[in-house]
Amino acid sequence: MRTQTIYDNRLKIFRAMKINCFILFMIFSTTLTNAQLKEQHNCSESKIAQYKTILNADETKYKTTSGFNYDVKYYKLEFLFTDINSAYIQGKITTHFQAKSNNFTQIRFDLANNLLVDSVIFHQNKMMNYSLLNDELTVDLSETIPFESFDSISVFYQGVPDAGGFGSFEQTTHNGTPIIWTLSEPYGARDWWPCKQSLNDKADSIDIYITNPENYKAASNGLLISESINNGFKTAHWKHRHPITAYLIAVAVTNYVEYSDFVNLTTGENVEVLNYVFPENLSSAMTSTPNVLDVIQLYSNLFIPYPYHNEKYGHAQFGWGGGMEHQTMSFMGGFSHGLMAHELAHQWFGDYVTCGSWEDIWLNEGFATYLDGLTHEHNLHDDGVSFNQWKADRINHITSYSYGSVFVDDTTSVSRIFSSRLSYSKGAMVLHMIRKKIGDDNFFQALRNYLSDPEIAEGYAHTSDLQAHFEAAYGYSLQEFINDWFYGQGYPIYNIYYGQSASKDVSVTINQTQSHASVDFFEMNVPIKFYGMDKDTTIILNNTTNQQVFSFPLNFDIISATFDPDKDIVTKGTSILNIDTFDFKHKFFISPNPSHNSITVSFLEKIIPEEVIIRDISGKQLKYFGAEKQSAHRFEYDISDLENGMYFISFEQEGKTVSKKFVKN
Repeated sequence: MRTQTIYDNRLKIFRAMKINCFILFMIFSTTLTNAQLKEQHNCSESKIAQYKTILNADETKYKTTSGFNYDVKYYKLEFLFTDINSAYIQGKITTHFQAKSNNFTQIRFDLANNLLVDSVIFHQNKMMNYSLLNDELTVDLSETIPFESFDSISVFYQGVPDAGGFGSFEQTTHNGTPIIWTLSEPYGARDWWPCKQSLNDKADSIDIYITNPENYKAASNGLLISESINNGFKTAHWKHRHPITAYLIAVAVTNYVEYSDFVNLTTGENVEVLNYVFPENLSSAMTSTPNVLDVIQLYSNLFIPYPYHNEKYGHAQFGWGGGMEHQTMSFMGGFSHGLMAHELAHQWFGDYVTCGSWEDIWLNEGFATYLDGLTHEHNLHDDGVSFNQWKADRINHITSYSYGSVFVDDTTSVSRIFSSRLSYSKGAMVLHMIRKKIGDDNFFQALRNYLSDPEIAEGYAHTSDLQAHFEAAYGYSLQEFINDWFYGQGYPIYNIYYGQSASKDVSVTINQTQSHASVDFFEMNVPIKFYGMDKDTTIILNNTTNQQVFSFPLNFDIISATFDPDKDIVTKGTSILNIDTFDFKHKFFISPNPSHNSITVSFLEKIIPEEVIIRDISGKQLKYFGAEKQSAHRFEYDISDLENGMYFISFEQEGKTVSKKFVKN
């Protein structure tokens, strides 16, 4: 108890010292001029009304109360860090907003409970009725704000943020030097500043003022307007005039060294790539960061010109192993080609167009992963990995487990949202499979249309929006594909049999099972490459049903065949066999496998089984079906009464017995 009392007294003294410094900070802070305010209200309002009413399960606590019924227009964020060795933050956040309900008398912000709110200023008066409960700051306003009118409010606060997620607010060191950095995705913005933390409202623009000891530099979003020094403290003013969501606003402070690279886009824009790096890594960084210039050019040519070319792109090194795509300035743990390509891609997919729900995070991460893959396809990557090998690596990652959807079914779990296997790798390969299905021209035109759509650009999107643009370019529905590959789990498993007649006509039978019961069949274009003595050809087969048979002529004798030679389909365990080279035991298969109620046993040729027996793994006979009465390709057997586990089914015909295993689940 004595220890707690001493701690409480020290905390009171520390807070008093901090409050005094904070008062000085606010005296020095710059106020918003009337001209600036007018500029904010005239900013682009490209957000979609329908998105402002969507309630996603993970965000309900942020948006269902009437106090959140406002549209953020502008944030002025002012931060003071008196000691970079401490995780203490002091701030003043001024929010300009538009009321979206009648009799608007209360406003709310997302803010962590452990922070101390010093005061709330509204119409130059200190509000007396406010509370911070359940990570929500609720302020009762002294006046009623009319519907759709504009107003502003300022919150003064301080404290030591609790770092959540991937480290929403961190104080660490590099090479013995302190650093403060933020990473708010997905739910961490409220940990260090009062905001409207949602995926339905972007501020049209922001100004950020960061004050810290003068021997350090502060990195943030947008353009660096000024750095001024006063009484041993440096204040950096960063200005960003594009819509931005709360989790993409970021600051970092340490002893940065600054340099710039530049790239001229083919459309005429000159883009500065501003780099804030640790002094100990300056030499290696200056060698690595120019590699991103060709990638900026590639993405600008494939999609639309870099969206923030009138400000900058940049990197700020920070104390995390990966990277984070903060708008116009990605925070980077290092400068590998793959990491830079991934975080850059987010400036189009994730920042310029942001997922409208964490369920749809693949619209951010699947795209960024796939665009890194495109650098392999266009030979811009420095690791020597071909595009086909890159795809194979993604497929191996995805199929390391037999289940899992791209759709995020648990948005309360940060690890599930950012599943590298599902949101990143599978999301990327779903995009690639759509590309193969609709063709390159339609695919890239659809993405240009998606990014240019005034209902989406600089706002939010859902999977349905992306689907609509793909369908408009393609001319056909993709709903079944989306159901299978976005909502469904797992992947197809193929058993393919082919043969060639004396007249060189080819017959191909495609059998498919599924790794997960959520999908009954994956309709896919199946590529098979046939090889002859001195020639080869790839045939694309539109596989729409199980055991589908295709016939076509070839002008050469087939020596061998390869399934999916360019690794365009997510699958595992596929076999492709020449029916002229194997015997009875290879000519049947079981589907679905695993199964719950029944199994279907299919043969490549009609047979009349003389005996059909199901045994357990010890060999004990459990079911006997006897002889079939007529020849057939397919037989169905009820297994609903079996316990879950592994079994063998055996067939006997003309003295030959064959067995295969199956799983009851």
